Amino acid sequence: MHNFLPIAYLQNQFVPFQDAKVSIATHALHYGTGAFGGLRGIPDPNDPSQVLLFRLDRHCQRLSDSARYLHYDLPADKIQQIITEFVQKNQPTVSFYIRPFVYTSDLGIAPRLHNIEKDFFVYGLELGDYLSPEGVSCRISSWYRQEDRSLPLRGKISGAYITSSLAKTEAVESGFDEAILMNSQGKICEASGMNIFIVRRGQLITPGAEQDILEGITRDSILTLARDLGIPVIERPIDKSELFIADEVFLSGTAAKITPVRRIENYSLSTHRPITTQLKDKLTAITENREPAYKDWVYAIRVHSN
Repeated sequence: MHNFLPIAYLQNQFVPFQDAKVSIATHALHYGTGAFGGLRGIPDPNDPSQVLLFRLDRHCQRLSDSARYLHYDLPADKIQQIITEFVQKNQPTVSFYIRPFVYTSDLGIAPRLHNIEKDFFVYGLELGDYLSPEGVSCRISSWYRQEDRSLPLRGKISGAYITSSLAKTEAVESGFDEAILMNSQGKICEASGMNIFIVRRGQLITPGAEQDILEGITRDSILTLARDLGIPVIERPIDKSELFIADEVFLSGTAAKITPVRRIENYSLSTHRPITTQLKDKLTAITENREPAYKDWVYAIRVHSN
């Protein structure tokens, strides 16, 4: 059961969440011609009058870029202004998640992106841990990640998530928490909605952008943090066999944050995860605005007057 924030944004206005509805004939519903974002917010632990959003500017820019694939001109600064007002109107008091979505809003039946109306909505819900912070079990999915030559994988295109949905359900129904997908070259790509990292001999390794991954914002943050902490970072293809002998494996994403992997298929991984723990603690401190060096990653929105 989800606890949705009371106010949503739809068709250029703020409305009660329960009144934010679209037609069953909506074009994007039938053809997956939408793109979404997702970002977390928390009440400021040090100032109850404001809410903190993590890397709001990057999230808005990525959604603006995703909209361009749909032939929709939606500037990042407009998205940021609407999300800021959305938070101010909802005044959330617990950890929450924001879902902005761009889509073809016409009621036509021809699959196309030209000569068709587009729209943008925002809603939110309370959200704690998306995956167990103690660690998850993963299986290698029988489904493969799409290729960028078939789908614009640098955007969060809604239609692409059928593969994630198939993989996630396959994993859960076969006794695992999460799925790990390979790309068409047989290399490790990502989880159903998260990027993947491994640690071997003190090096942090993750698939590069050329491996048909989503260029995750949390992923980018982890790479920056690791380099700043002096952890060697390598972006390269990863073989399936490397997962089973890795010293540490973790998943990353806006919802998942940093989630350790405790088992892959029938291989158990070590519970000693010094690099995962170091990065997780650092990222948590940044999101709570306790790291002055990364203050520009945190966007504060005042929701109550002192």
